[in-house]
Amino acid sequence: MARKLIRNAHIISIDPEVGVIPRGDILIEGSKIAAIGTDLSVSDAEIIDGEGRIAIPGFIDTHRHTWQALLRASGADWTLAQYFAGVRGVMGTLYTPDDMKIGNHLGAIAALDAGITTLYDWSHNNNSPDHSSAAVEGLMAAGMRAVFGYGNSDAEWVPVSDAPSDFEDVARVKREYFSSDDQLVTMGFAARGNQFATMRVTKEDFVKARDLGLRISVHMGDGLWGMNKPVVDLHAEGLTGPDVTYVHCNSLQSEDFQIIGDTGGTASIAPELELHMGHGFPPTLSLMKVGVRPSISIDVVTTVPDDMFSAMRALLSGTRAVVNNQALIDRVIVDPLPLMATDVLEFATLQGALACGLGDKTGSLTVGKEADIVLVNCNSLNTMPMNNAYGIVVEAAHAGNVETVIVAGNIRKRDFKLVDFDHASFKTRVEAARDGLFEKAGVPSDGSWLPRPFEAASDSEF
Repeated sequence: MARKLIRNAHIISIDPEVGVIPRGDILIEGSKIAAIGTDLSVSDAEIIDGEGRIAIPGFIDTHRHTWQALLRASGADWTLAQYFAGVRGVMGTLYTPDDMKIGNHLGAIAALDAGITTLYDWSHNNNSPDHSSAAVEGLMAAGMRAVFGYGNSDAEWVPVSDAPSDFEDVARVKREYFSSDDQLVTMGFAARGNQFATMRVTKEDFVKARDLGLRISVHMGDGLWGMNKPVVDLHAEGLTGPDVTYVHCNSLQSEDFQIIGDTGGTASIAPELELHMGHGFPPTLSLMKVGVRPSISIDVVTTVPDDMFSAMRALLSGTRAVVNNQALIDRVIVDPLPLMATDVLEFATLQGALACGLGDKTGSLTVGKEADIVLVNCNSLNTMPMNNAYGIVVEAAHAGNVETVIVAGNIRKRDFKLVDFDHASFKTRVEAARDGLFEKAGVPSDGSWLPRPFEAASDSEF
């Protein structure tokens, strides 16, 4: 049915005009939200039971190297240097176009299953035109909202690279797959930036991406190589602006943060991954100080889980840890807390939409926006009783509590199961692709080669 009505849900809209409705209804007509209120008088609509559920906007992951889903959890005990050596230096070079397609499909469908309705696919393994086409097709196959961020191949990432980007292929991908900006999957450009490429190449990348009308996402301030004021250098070349999302930002300096704020830039923090791999503590408060409310991302599932619940908790606890630790040193009591669950849920939804350039379409439950909605079931042991809806979503729930997922008005998950998805046959395809990839790499796929397969690669080499 074209009309759907979510009835009697606890609504967290993330829209200040709508607010929180403890017992409310959401009317969906076609792909859009038509009405939000209490006891809506509606006929001829499919009823979706919201009793005992929290309705939120779909989560938005603003930076994920989705193709790496075939390598899930391989790097749970890797350093950042080992990640570069193993994933970027070895596995990425072995990927076929078919691997890119199944990897992107797996990563995207897993995100959707966990309540992420929009994904920025930071695709940086496009080793040939066939690889980039396959990556787009795998992303589109999941049936979620997404941004395909076209990035470079492995050969063009050795710091500091002077290799030009393949803008002939960037333009081809845009022409063949993204003729309209009004489609479920759109396109951006994932720039290496001046930490990984020369400033000459970086400037060329930014100019050409903007000529194609593509928003830019770029890694900045991730660990040791991000400490030399890279945003300051970028700004000196006139390359900063409101169309740029800065990923990580952990080791940036105060001048860098100020420029991001002054130029209207957005930010993406991958807190759980950053804490694991030594990028630095979450830069949440440094960004907020200059007026930037960050978005949240997963980054790589080689090391961390692919759901927003884990990432939200990592951001909240990591940010509080910085302040609480300083308070111990200063022998003072922290009151109030520097970051709240209400902030974090907004980062995971509305701020994600803004960072993707999709703020007019998604990110909040607002009449007229696309119906990207998630129902979190609060009848499970870990979510009952429901005393604080924000607290339940941010601190108590997990991906297993995601009961219903709606994208652009289409029900993509119902009763805890993905719709029109053959799990068994998909698993067979995924494992076959994984086995072939690991066989080419000369390592077993049973995990016996872990946790430190690249002992020769020291952090100092990177």
